[in-house]
Amino acid sequence: MTAVLASEQPQFDRAEQLKQLRRQMAAVSGKVGSSRRGHAHAPTPVADLLPDSQARLPVPQLLTELLPDALPRGSVAVLSGARSLPVSMVAAVTAAGGNAAVVGQPDIGLLAAVEMGADLSRLAVIPDPGADPVEVAAVLMDGMDLIVLALGGRSVPLTRARAVVARAHQKGCTLLVTDGDWQGASIRLTARVCGYETTTQTPGFGRISKVRLEVCAEGRAIRRARTG
Repeated sequence: MTAVLASEQPQFDRAEQLKQLRRQMAAVSGKVGSSRRGHAHAPTPVADLLPDSQARLPVPQLLTELLPDALPRGSVAVLSGARSLPVSMVAAVTAAGGNAAVVGQPDIGLLAAVEMGADLSRLAVIPDPGADPVEVAAVLMDGMDLIVLALGGRSVPLTRARAVVARAHQKGCTLLVTDGDWQGASIRLTARVCGYETTTQTPGFGRISKVRLEVCAEGRAIRRARTG
């Protein structure tokens, strides 16, 4: 599944754009539903049906100690700071065979994701989701294991957040929110760059081969910081 979807179609209104997204993701939803989720129409949340080993989302090595229980499928996390953190999470999920989408972040570093091991055939990018990126993310939950949602500075109120969280839990899709706030999020991660590694020993020269991050987290059963 390779897709770059956009809403840059002025002849369609918002409702028609969402219909198009639903049609384009329907095939992905059916494939994932038959291979990973079993009974697509069962009312029981997907995360509750999966064996424990599959009920957690793969995370990059950087977060394995910080998040000892990984990220539960169907949870919502707010990410702030260094943008390489959500890229690394996309890489971890797609490299493990999962499907991911990036909504509202047109300048995501796809090359960096590939260098981290990402499988771009399992990534959908929606650079311009229109006026309601939350609705677009909710539509995509039918066929995704992970959605990175850039809010463009918005804050999602608790009343709406609860409805989307319920859908995420039902579909077994983890939502990572950037560039904004999601009230009631179960995990909050903050990353900052604390160093670089280059391909040469000469200071000021060479290509950056690795970025070192310091990550802090808030939430239940989470350690305070991790550097990697």
